[in-house]
Amino acid sequence: MDKVENGNYISVEYTGTLGNGEVFDSSHGRRPLEVHMGAGKMIKGFEDQLMGMALNEKKMFTLSPEDAYGQRNENLMQPVPRSEIPPDMNVEVGMIIGLTTSDGHRVPARIAQLDDTQLILDLNHPLAGESLTFEIEVVGISGTPTQRSTSCDSGCESCSSCGE
Repeated sequence: MDKVENGNYISVEYTGTLGNGEVFDSSHGRRPLEVHMGAGKMIKGFEDQLMGMALNEKKMFTLSPEDAYGQRNENLMQPVPRSEIPPDMNVEVGMIIGLTTSDGHRVPARIAQLDDTQLILDLNHPLAGESLTFEIEVVGISGTPTQRSTSCDSGCESCSSCGE
């Protein structure tokens, strides 16, 4: 396999940075990220940039929010009565908690505000509204998986940025 194409399993070394240069995620010091091309498990813009790359090829690119995790949606700020939180749970602003949807999927939520009566949960992806810059290197191209999946239900692959 010479070039990345749909259906391939691609191993990628990467570093992702925000517009201010802060690293939000990296595979360095861990195993490479494995992307199943065309499976819809990775942000579209990242997969689009991988398409056609060759083994050991390196690339740097920036994704707009629309090609990454989308724009922030203020409708995803949800109030939750404090009474629904276990009394022994020590919650604080900025904390990421895992919610379970009615169909059993886990979704990360950040506590944006809290008082004695309620919490305001931010259900936006933590990187929503951000332009993301990636430095990547294709380190493997295979027709079959080479790793066990590490994806969570929020749509990201590595989950280190969503707290899962």
